[in-house]
Amino acid sequence: MTSHYNLLDEPWLPVRFADATVRSVGLIGAIRHSKDITALAETAPPSLIAQYRLLLAIVHRALVRSRANWKDADRVTWFQHGLPIEEISAYLESLRDRFWLFDESHPFMQVAALAVADETREKRKPWTQISLASANGNAPVVFDHAVDAMPVAIDRAQAITHLLGYLQFTPGGLVKTLRDADKAGALVNTAAVLPVGETLAKTLCLALHPAPLPGQPTEDLPAWERPPLTLAELRGEPVLATGPNDRYTRQSRAVLLEAEPDGSVRWLRFAAGWALGEDPQKPDPMACYRAGSLGLVRVGFNEGRAVWRDLPALVPMPQGEATKGYQAAAVVDWAAGLRRMIADDRVHQPLLVAGLASDQAKLLRWRLEQVVLPQELLVLPDRAQELQVGVALAEELHRQLRYLASDLVAATLPDPSSKDTRNRARSMVDVGPLSTTFFAAAERDLPALMALIAKDDSDGADALWQGALRDAARLAWDRVIAVLGNSVVALRAEARIGYRLSALLRQQLPAAFPVSTRTQGA
Repeated sequence: MTSHYNLLDEPWLPVRFADATVRSVGLIGAIRHSKDITALAETAPPSLIAQYRLLLAIVHRALVRSRANWKDADRVTWFQHGLPIEEISAYLESLRDRFWLFDESHPFMQVAALAVADETREKRKPWTQISLASANGNAPVVFDHAVDAMPVAIDRAQAITHLLGYLQFTPGGLVKTLRDADKAGALVNTAAVLPVGETLAKTLCLALHPAPLPGQPTEDLPAWERPPLTLAELRGEPVLATGPNDRYTRQSRAVLLEAEPDGSVRWLRFAAGWALGEDPQKPDPMACYRAGSLGLVRVGFNEGRAVWRDLPALVPMPQGEATKGYQAAAVVDWAAGLRRMIADDRVHQPLLVAGLASDQAKLLRWRLEQVVLPQELLVLPDRAQELQVGVALAEELHRQLRYLASDLVAATLPDPSSKDTRNRARSMVDVGPLSTTFFAAAERDLPALMALIAKDDSDGADALWQGALRDAARLAWDRVIAVLGNSVVALRAEARIGYRLSALLRQQLPAAFPVSTRTQGA
């Protein structure tokens, strides 16, 4: 096989420049223009995160190879003046033969052994096998009528884009080649967090993981610096990651793309990958955690749940009993460390949150959101804790509002006091407009709340947020009333239960009901 399509030079990575134009560049071009590129322009959230992880692993390994160690002061210099481009380019050039998309020995992020293995040599699959958004096998997708036996060819840039996102976000489950089942990718069911800057260079500096400690015994190598994976490794037990570079490039499935005569990709070979073992003491650097019924759980994308409800898990919190249920992503801590050294309180820090949710092997949804934080909330844990109190107040009010709305709906049904009726009413409330209306309305005042907390104006923040929650609760309640309609039964139920809403709001939100001087005198 003749090696072709080198990812260092070929324009496969979509990026957005400062003049708002979107062009595709190779990896060397992305590094050389990193001060002029504002962001990666990939539109699929799993592939977007995977591309940032690829660039972070490249930058980290290049710096390790050229200088072994660095400190936060170096990161500040790179952040302000640009990455050491020549060092990174030299690293990439030294490994040029590992960045061929098609190569007999080292196809990039693929397993060459699949071409000769008995289990895969004569067994091809359509490229949709590694596309998280395409129909294949028994996983249909709305508006996608692809047929496994007759796949439409895609270009090579699309193929590597699909492959990178798939390796990071593939759910675990049946594989039936080399092994019956395989472990999931590093970011399965994760809302991955990435602090972003004004340019690609600044983003990479913010999210760059620390240099290895002196004398660190295990070298953290990315996939392209490792020997080609063997069938024995693919059949073996899961292996713990040696560090972020390994996690960011782990080949969680074995894939070998097959080039058509015109260079496009229609078929591939597929098998179980080099399974990733999980160490609870070394979580993924882009994963956040919040308290669950059985301990800490990764923050993911639940249907209808806005990301801001997990803000306490996205920012560093002070250590304490009240905040032990949250664990921010390590990548946010690294960004906070750099921001502390710059000490520019005029700056707001955007956090990109992107990923994919699945239920076992069924892919449910992917999302991409951006939350912009005042810098104080990132670098001052005490301020972040005030934000946590505000979010907790919203959650508690929603919990009690949901309970009250269930009583209201149950009162409109036959036998309202029975357990079955109450369960039915609760289900009706959960699929109705109450929760989405309440949180969507409250979110409108979230930026103002964060601004006041950042200014250390606690009284102003309390008054604003409690007023916002009061209005959100009343709006959500009105939506429930509207759904129930104007029947006699509904009007009677509202008359019997509606007064409890005012009592609830006055109890939970005293700052939203200031007591006037005249009232005090009376």
